[in-house]
Amino acid sequence: MDCIHATSAFHKRRLQKPHSQKRCRFSAISKTTVESIMASTGSQTADNGGEERPKVALIAGITGQDGSYLTELLLEKGYEVHGLIRRSSNFNTQRINHIYIDPHNVHKARMKLHYADLTDASSLRRWIDTISPDEIYNLAAQSHVAVSFEIPDYTADVVATGALRLLEALRSHITTTGRTHVRYYHAGSSEMFGSTPPPQSENTPFHPRSPYAVSKCAAHWYTVNYREAYGIYACNGVLFNHESPRRGENFVTRKITRAVGRIKVGLQSKLFLGNLQASRDWGFAGDYVEAMWLMLQQEKADDYVVATEESHTVEEFLEKSFGYVGLNWKDHVVIDKRYFRPTEVDNLKGDSSKARRVLGWKPKVGFEELVKMMVDEDIELAKREKVLVDAGYMDAQQQP
Repeated sequence: MDCIHATSAFHKRRLQKPHSQKRCRFSAISKTTVESIMASTGSQTADNGGEERPKVALIAGITGQDGSYLTELLLEKGYEVHGLIRRSSNFNTQRINHIYIDPHNVHKARMKLHYADLTDASSLRRWIDTISPDEIYNLAAQSHVAVSFEIPDYTADVVATGALRLLEALRSHITTTGRTHVRYYHAGSSEMFGSTPPPQSENTPFHPRSPYAVSKCAAHWYTVNYREAYGIYACNGVLFNHESPRRGENFVTRKITRAVGRIKVGLQSKLFLGNLQASRDWGFAGDYVEAMWLMLQQEKADDYVVATEESHTVEEFLEKSFGYVGLNWKDHVVIDKRYFRPTEVDNLKGDSSKARRVLGWKPKVGFEELVKMMVDEDIELAKREKVLVDAGYMDAQQQP
């Protein structure tokens, strides 16, 4: 199968409406015959009387930004998708609610959720044994760099040791079952490069500058070690910053576009930020999950940098976001030193030539298109919020 052409329909739909897809999008897939699903995904023959089954993917971190886009991609390719979620007193599945189907609807529910945690090795081993996945995607993490300075122990336990627990659970599963074909993807981070000057490639040395980045370095090398020591098909995707309307609201890009929407409709007047000169290589998350999938379709496991190869400062992001709706960011942004990190990462700009050459991958959404996509969604969200404020159901003064 031509991997690049197989993703084209997925990408077009991501651009049309990246945030509020409807469940009906997948009705055609759910009615597709088993034979056609197998043909489109390279599915395997099971042991039960020669019956074929679709490929099975297990995603740790399915409720996050990347997990939701990856789930959509895999479902469109005919996969059966299982996701590991943490127990929470609040529902945290809003990014995948539009594709959730009650598991009692056996013939249509091809995405299933299971309680587990990267801090609980027994749950990881149990679900790998129960699900018998063909592909495992480790996207789970305490992924906020600034927060990692506040909770370094937890960050290391989840990001570094959590990845080790998942790899060890996979190794034990392979040893017990002989299922040597299982493939593993680990989500690395450009933060691992830290203070190393750009451009950063697979051969650039790491110099991490936060507990999060240090933990990602450990997870990266655990993945390499299990590949070399046990022959496991294990890949590291060193992804540079990737954003979308589904980005968490405490990440700087979404914090900006969320504020733009609220300021535009009169719900907010000020936006408090830290270092505006930090420069990042920002891409669209919908593009980047395609690279994840492509890594696991190669003959040989390897590590890849995924990036747009363009770098923009936070100030540039502000200019594009506010300017898009006719506002001047300088009238609304206030510098708050509380948002400066103890150790800053000044400039990240990736060299993704290896991914482009080997995987045939390249980003399709540019910087300005990404900004507009996020602002458009957050203006619509702010308009809905304003309806609640005007009706007396919300307090608009929660933000200055």
